[in-house]
Amino acid sequence: QFLSGLKEIIPGAENWPEFKKNLSNQYECRLVQLKIEDSPSVFFKDMQNSVIPVMVSHGEGKADFNFEEHVIARYVDPDHRITQTYPLNPNGSTNGVAGVCNDDGRITIMMPHPERTYLTKQFSWSPKDWGEHSPWFKMFDNAYLFSKRN
Repeated sequence: QFLSGLKEIIPGAENWPEFKKNLSNQYECRLVQLKIEDSPSVFFKDMQNSVIPVMVSHGEGKADFNFEEHVIARYVDPDHRITQTYPLNPNGSTNGVAGVCNDDGRITIMMPHPERTYLTKQFSWSPKDWGEHSPWFKMFDNAYLFSKRN
């Protein structure tokens, strides 16, 4: 949310949304599902089409766009379809947008909190094949690998 307010000084972020008050008019804290989109984001390299549960925790998470560009993730329903339905889309963002990146993919903003669900023990339940790390760990590993190469 903070970075979206700095879009004028971030190269390639001119079309980023403003984050406005949730349509529910209340603070939302819950587990939802995101579908990762194909984008230039270095954080989400090789994660496209994954559907992963994640925590949201915000009062102002509704993405308000003039032009939708470089979407990294969208809120989806149990059938993995983009949703506008509350509480599956907890803030009312159009087209289920949960985050975006700048043109070169080095800067990513999103309202969900993958840092709260990168370990399987942070979930009340997780598939055994996840092991110790949830699929969100890949996002942080991607950032590490990108910084190591650059």
